[in-house]
Amino acid sequence: MPIEQSARRGRFITLEGIDGAGKSTHLGFIRDWLAGRDIDAAFSREPGGTPLSEKIRELLLAPETVVSLDAEALLAFAARQQHIAEVIEPALAAGRWLVSDRFTDSTYAFQGGGRGIPFERIRVLEDWVQRGLQPDLTLLFDLPLEVAAQRMSGTRQLDRFEQEAAGFHQRVRDAYLARAAAEPGRFAVLDSSRGIAEIQADIALHLQRLLERG
Repeated sequence: MPIEQSARRGRFITLEGIDGAGKSTHLGFIRDWLAGRDIDAAFSREPGGTPLSEKIRELLLAPETVVSLDAEALLAFAARQQHIAEVIEPALAAGRWLVSDRFTDSTYAFQGGGRGIPFERIRVLEDWVQRGLQPDLTLLFDLPLEVAAQRMSGTRQLDRFEQEAAGFHQRVRDAYLARAAAEPGRFAVLDSSRGIAEIQADIALHLQRLLERG
């Protein structure tokens, strides 16, 4: 029988990292780990997760899109607000666990670190849209830029962010690591340059700790 979760709020887990860090590689493992413990979980992504948010995702990632820096951040939060209202909050309120491939840390990293938008401006949008909502656990998949670039090389057409120069991606990585250092209780930084089995052993450890919080 599934774990009875309707009496309490679910857990919110996010996956973060630079492009090519390997987040999607481990989604299946996380799904199986939760299912093996009879935890009712939903999986989503950002930008995206709802019909409207997926359309915004297409605009943000399309290489031909031309958009101002502020408009890019506003679009990211517009997609996020719909995602929260339509997917995240209903799942958590029903006692389900929600796993999202990216959330607000990605805006701080890409639009803040990468684009140079002041973090204070992003924080205003965060407070307005999320109203205190934060992940219970953020798995940050970290690895050197050259390794990430090798993994993405020749695999598919790169999106608008993936096509940015190395300096952009280094600033993104630095912003992620700074946020992880500032919130060690929420972040788990995973060395994503290791073998898959090693990484997934660490993921399981952090998921187990979250489960045992009660």
